[in-house]
Amino acid sequence: MSRLRSLGLLILFIAIYLAMLAAAAAVVPRQNMLTSTLVVLAAAVLAGSFLLVVVERRAWQELGLALRPQTGRELLVGWLLPCAALLIVALALLLSGGLRYQTDSGTWPGWLLGSAQLLLALAIPAAAEEALFRGYPFQKLVAAIGPVFATLLASAGFAWAHRHNPGVGAFALINIFVAGVLLSMAYLRTRSLWFATAVHLGWNWQMAGPLDLPVSGLELFDTPLYEPRDLGTPWVTGGAFGPEGGLAGLVALLLLTAAVWVYTGRNYQSND
Repeated sequence: MSRLRSLGLLILFIAIYLAMLAAAAAVVPRQNMLTSTLVVLAAAVLAGSFLLVVVERRAWQELGLALRPQTGRELLVGWLLPCAALLIVALALLLSGGLRYQTDSGTWPGWLLGSAQLLLALAIPAAAEEALFRGYPFQKLVAAIGPVFATLLASAGFAWAHRHNPGVGAFALINIFVAGVLLSMAYLRTRSLWFATAVHLGWNWQMAGPLDLPVSGLELFDTPLYEPRDLGTPWVTGGAFGPEGGLAGLVALLLLTAAVWVYTGRNYQSND
């Protein structure tokens, strides 16, 4: 496919996607967070599927959402890797006194149930962002300008989309850009949106649930049994923005990037 045609398809995707968002807003003018993310997910997947199957006459599976024999493993490993990277950094902060917790009300069954519900609640936003930033439009951008420049441009857009989050700063935007590079790499090396979504989901869930920390400036969940008492030095821990706003988040992202690189290198042929 020519680069010019790829750019044309990207522009067409944007037009169809925005039209679908406008139609959804007309039908449901007051959307809550769940509804709005469902609309984004549906619009991104439907617009991409239409262009891929009807216009390009290619298999729908090429969108990156095909169920393959390794999909279950992709979901599990993709979720576990960010959980492990963030846990390592959190333990280092705890041991150094950079992060402290105090006891809070709650029970272990309540912790387990709340954590499971949070995982389900965060799955839709993670899938929506991946369908938009690593789905069809990203794939056309890769075809048009190559994977490196497409990754840089998509990651800049990913950071720009978070510019209005509460308490966002320069360090946070840099970290979100790095996260965009990581997630783009996760897709490019597997061609699986399931894997990229699982990495995204595991990252957000570990911060909001088990660590009970803000996610991109948002308090998403009040974890039972314990509560952060001291978020430490903001440029290190991220403070009220959460790990993504400080050095801790950057270290976790670098650890996660290395883990994803090794895992995909051992289990997939290069797709770049």
